[in-house]
Amino acid sequence: MAKLFRAAIMGPPGSGKGTISKRIAQSFGLQYLSSGHYLREGIAANTETRVLVKTYIDRGMLVPDHVMTRLMLSKLEQLSGHSWLLDGFPRTLVQALALNNLYQLDIVISLNIPYETLKERLSDRWIHPASSRVYNMGFNPPRVQGKDDITGESLIQHDDDKPEALMARLRHYKEVAKPVIDLYKSQGILHSFSGTETDRIWPYINSLLSNKMHTLPLDAHQTQTP
Repeated sequence: MAKLFRAAIMGPPGSGKGTISKRIAQSFGLQYLSSGHYLREGIAANTETRVLVKTYIDRGMLVPDHVMTRLMLSKLEQLSGHSWLLDGFPRTLVQALALNNLYQLDIVISLNIPYETLKERLSDRWIHPASSRVYNMGFNPPRVQGKDDITGESLIQHDDDKPEALMARLRHYKEVAKPVIDLYKSQGILHSFSGTETDRIWPYINSLLSNKMHTLPLDAHQTQTP
């Protein structure tokens, strides 16, 4: 049976996790699972997840560990037999231990981006709420200022993307992520990458994954559809 490859990516808000995750998924044929995507999907659908999640989101609170774990592990169960990449999960040590009980990760990628770079990226970031498409006024602006390229609907800037809120978000991320990072470091699967530009970090991540996956049978990392 083909060896499955399972990975996770960690990083503070604005670190480029989404961009790098999509490149990994496309380059290596991993199923990409974003916790943020599934939270938004759960809220949009009239499901049990909507009831569980919406209360916390509406109040600006973090979704509790037991809810996130239940949501993400159920998604992973549906991907039995597939290789995958997790983004935004596990976020806490409780979530990491719950994941560990069921799956052994091969690699965890941690992005270390300077505060000034994060501040610059997030202060220029605007979002289309319905689709979560992200624009950056510096390097990825919309064709029409303030409007989504596809729908023409208005873009918004989240309050917590504004500079005054970023420091608190970054501090919280570091506090919560440290025990998770320490866990994966102790398991010998943590790989950290530092820099200010995603395009400069990417070749190193690409090289790491190429080396780690080159011994896998081809069908273990072909693009698969759940």
